[in-house]
Amino acid sequence: MNKYTSVGIIYNPTIPASDSLAHELGSKLPQMGSTAWLCSSWDDEKAKELAVGTSLLISIGGDGTILKAARIAVPWSTPILGINLGKLGFMTEFSGKDAIDKLPDFLNGQGWIDKRAMIQAKLNPAKDAHTVFHALNDITIGHGAKLRVVNISANIDGAYLATYKADGVIASTATGSTAYSLAAGGPILHPQSKAIVLLPVAAHLTLSTPLVLSSTSTIELQVDFDHQAILSVDGQVETDLSSGDKIRISKSSYTANFLRIKPENYFYQMLVLKLQNKREL
Repeated sequence: MNKYTSVGIIYNPTIPASDSLAHELGSKLPQMGSTAWLCSSWDDEKAKELAVGTSLLISIGGDGTILKAARIAVPWSTPILGINLGKLGFMTEFSGKDAIDKLPDFLNGQGWIDKRAMIQAKLNPAKDAHTVFHALNDITIGHGAKLRVVNISANIDGAYLATYKADGVIASTATGSTAYSLAAGGPILHPQSKAIVLLPVAAHLTLSTPLVLSSTSTIELQVDFDHQAILSVDGQVETDLSSGDKIRISKSSYTANFLRIKPENYFYQMLVLKLQNKREL
């Protein structure tokens, strides 16, 4: 029996093969007992409207498309099936050439749900009109076009920690611990961990040690600068900051749910492949 009767397909429009595969799957899904809609990953607002009531999201592209799909799935936590058309899709499930053959197995209920913690950032939370962002990988506070340090005062659960003088500060999930956080010297966490990693980028004469915080921790950051700084969500959504802005970061109430058929210990094999791939580039 078809478990996923309403399927949304989010594809990377910059990859010709992604557009082609999306339309091929879109035409075949009704034959498999599922309705289907298609949307470019660049059209977030349209995708969010279409995602209401959708039982499965298929992401076609690479890990960047997965990140967009995860934010589109908020607040429904719709399962996401990742099809890789990039170099090495760390969060995707299989390659494009296997999509047609393997998709019926997933639709018929095979596989398991890999739940990933997300984090949220509230910009100027004391204000009534504050903005909330949700991220699967990371929330980063950093300098803008000018390569000058930003002063970022950090409090953890109400206790003062340090004032970072750095290019920026990253707050990362376990999923994001193998992305920008890893490149900045952070630790690798097991993907099911709900901990939050906090680490500065290129810290200057200040605390430079990455910290692994509890899933219940609340991080309060305040920026001080005389040039430019930005708040970046998963490296894809950027918001300009003003000096004195406050950002409150904590575990999100939402999760990103990935439909998997790989064995549950797949992470370690994928981790080795990813690190080997980086060394060969």
